[in-house]
Order: sequence, then structure tokens, then C-alpha cells
Amino acid sequence: MKLKPIFLTAVFAIMSQIITSQQALPIYSDYLTDNYYLLHPSMAGISNCGKIRLTARQQWFGQDDAPSLQTISANTRIGESPSAVGAILFNDKNGFHSTVGAQLTYAHHILFSRNEIDLNMLSFGLSAGFVQYKLDETSFVNEGFDPLIQGIEQSATNFNVDFGFSYNYVDFFAHATVKNVLKNEGVNSNELGIFSFDNLRTYLLSAGNVFSKFGSDWSYEPSFMFMHRDATNETSVDINAKVYKQMDFGKLWGGLSYRRSLDGADFQDGGGVSSQKLQYITPFIGANYNDFVFAYTYSYQANSIVFNNSGFHQITLGYNFNCRREKFECNCPAVN
Repeated sequence: MKLKPIFLTAVFAIMSQIITSQQALPIYSDYLTDNYYLLHPSMAGISNCGKIRLTARQQWFGQDDAPSLQTISANTRIGESPSAVGAILFNDKNGFHSTVGAQLTYAHHILFSRNEIDLNMLSFGLSAGFVQYKLDETSFVNEGFDPLIQGIEQSATNFNVDFGFSYNYVDFFAHATVKNVLKNEGVNSNELGIFSFDNLRTYLLSAGNVFSKFGSDWSYEPSFMFMHRDATNETSVDINAKVYKQMDFGKLWGGLSYRRSLDGADFQDGGGVSSQKLQYITPFIGANYNDFVFAYTYSYQANSIVFNNSGFHQITLGYNFNCRREKFECNCPAVN
């Protein structure tokens, strides 16, 4: 295969990573490891336990300055009230570019059930926080020819908010969130206006249902997640399948996620033009052991032309605290 198609696709892959990192907290498949709060602020404090989750993601092992992401999040109810609070810290690094951010969340849960046995709850959440973008140009070779390269560590800080709601009805759940609601001036911009984005708005829609037979230790959760980014007009869909097995010590679970972009990248292939759409296949496995959570996620980019075949690895560690009794008679792992 000629170098040009590989080069163009590699550039597309790198730019996709840079654009993703500009949207504050990147959106991967870690929400499936008992971590929906990373996507939807309305999920803060919805569980009968407070939650602390740490994630570490590493892409393209063997490549220098490969993308990596670390997050720590916590959320809990405020006493016995229907209100909850949460917080997220994250560090996202991609080559010479890095992003550090923090969010604080307030959520409110409205129970429509006549009692606490039948789950019928509408939740609202609002997150506010800051993101600091950095570009380290200290090792760039310029010699005065490129006006874009200043040879320093450039940085910019922006404030933004996320807003969303969740609806849980017995075994069914649905979430909708708008991330980066506010318009920011000068995000990733320069004097020539190259790669300048002032609208980082992202729309998320998730829904699913948990199925199981009466008295069975097994339950099954099909779900999907729809994502659309305004700035780049990109749209993708996640199709997910998850299974749970109740154990004496807690719960084992695992599943498979398939992400498909609805937008393709055109590149020259020999004498013609070909198109390739981003595809990820992500198996994951995890366990709840008493109050602790352990999970591993692996993402494989299922395209014919990729930057690296090593895949993306992620580990999740969690701890549940201030647990109350399970109130609802439902197959609803995110709530009970």
C-alpha cells in the first residue's frame, strides 16, 4: 500500500484525538463500568450508595507520547434528601497537548412512585467546571520561519456547564445530556484562526433495559448511546450488551460495546478515493466485591487502516460508601 493513504488516515486519527480532547472530558466506553455519572450529571447520587471511581486509560502502547487519560469522580446523596452532589477531576494528555479539568455537580431526584418499592424517578443534573488547555512548544524546531510556533507552553482556560436528565422506570432507563452548553471564545485558536472552535457542544442520549427471569442470578442489559458534536458535525452510536451474575461476594459482570461513526473520512487509495468510518469494538469485564469495584476495558479499532494496532486499555477501580438498603424491587444496577 502506498504511503499517502496511510499518512492521510493517520492524520485523520490524530486530529480526531485532538478534537476529542478539546471537548473537556473525552467520551469513551468507561460509562459501562458502573460509571454513568461521567457522562450524565443527572446520575449523581442516584444509587443507594455513594460512589468513588478512578479510571486510567492508555492508548497505543509502544508509541511515545501516546494519548492517556486519568479520571477520579465521586457522587453521593445529601443525607436522606432527594438532592445529590458530585465532583470529577481529569487529566487528558495527547502528545504535546494536554487538558486538565474539574467539575462540580448538583442533581435532584423526583420520585413519582406511590412508595419506594416501584421505581419511577425523574432526575435532573447540572455540572459546572473549568478546563485548562496546554500546548507545549518548547521542543519544537522553528528557527523563526513559522509564526504559529512561539517555542513556549501556551495555555488557555475556559468555563462551561453540562445539563441533563435521567428517567428510571422499573428496569428501564434513559438519559439525555447537553455537554459544554456555553459558547467559548478562542478554544484552541491562534492568530491565523487555524483549528479554532468556539462551540464545543455535545449531545448525548442513552437508553436501555435490564431483563432477567424471576429468581435467576443472571440478568441482561442491552443499551445504546447516541452522540453528536456540533463543532465538527460528527455523529456516532454505541450498541452495548451487558450481562450480570449475582455471587455470594457481590456481582460479576461483563459485556461488549460497538461504536460506529456515521461520518467517514475520504482518502486516496491507489487510483481512486476510498472512505473509512471509525469503528471500535470494546469488550469489558468487572466485579463488585463487597464495597469495591474492579473493571478492565479493552478497545480495538476495527478499521483496515489504523495508526496503531495495539488497542486502548483501561482500568477502573471503585469504592461504594454510605450504602443504604436497596429500596426498589427492580433489576436496576445503577440505582439499587
